[in-house]
Amino acid sequence: MCDLCVINAVKDRMLSRRGFLSGGAASVVGAAAAATLASGTTTPAMAAGHGGVVDMTHAYDDAFPTYFGQPGFSAEQAFNFKEHGFNLFNLAINEHTGTHVDAPLHFSADGQAVNEIPVSNLVCPLAVIDIAARAAEDADAQVTPEDITAWIAANGPIPDGACVAMHSGWAPKSGEAGFRNADGEGKMHFPGFHVEAAKMLIEETGAVAIGVDTLSLDFGPSGDFATHYAWLPTNRYGIECLANLDKVPASGATLVVGAPTHRGGSGGPARIFAMV
Repeated sequence: MCDLCVINAVKDRMLSRRGFLSGGAASVVGAAAAATLASGTTTPAMAAGHGGVVDMTHAYDDAFPTYFGQPGFSAEQAFNFKEHGFNLFNLAINEHTGTHVDAPLHFSADGQAVNEIPVSNLVCPLAVIDIAARAAEDADAQVTPEDITAWIAANGPIPDGACVAMHSGWAPKSGEAGFRNADGEGKMHFPGFHVEAAKMLIEETGAVAIGVDTLSLDFGPSGDFATHYAWLPTNRYGIECLANLDKVPASGATLVVGAPTHRGGSGGPARIFAMV
């Protein structure tokens, strides 16, 4: 076949393909999207579409504050680029360091391990309850049932499959002692979810996760971890040390939780972002 014939044949094939993509294929994609929405496999937030992405994750190292006050991370360089042509580090990580997931197993005998959390629960509508003004006056402030009721009055029902997150304004403190905010007796003071708020979400909503911008789902002075014990054994999960909750709306965003998958884990550091 002559060179010109080959060029024309390729051109005709490309034009034919372009027509298929802009016409028939577009119809197929549209039909598939409609079928997906009709089947209920997308969350309400996903169905709404998004225009940007907000990182909800703190970078962490051996200086990042932890609940018990000891470093939760260390890295040893096993190979370096100068000598070996590539870099590789061996890591030692406490599961509950940095922005991380609390799996149901964390506070139950037989709840889901972090690798067992259904992937459908890791992409969820985000509902942000803002108590930052109250927390600025009282470090021991908590999300209460009244806060949830007020959120619903302003934004409508909490979507099924949602992550309900507390914005207390605590995230900027992560590089300082004020994040743990321990007093002279070693008792910490930072906001969290009141156990009655957790129970309300369990009993009256389809939420699958709660998140906080502090070190614990329970507020700092808690001695009994009541919120952990109420929430996690129901095979719902938690997220601690979230960042940038002030950069997302109260409703309408979708949270994507890149949970780790080490078998049998009680949680682990996660890369989390919100599509807004």
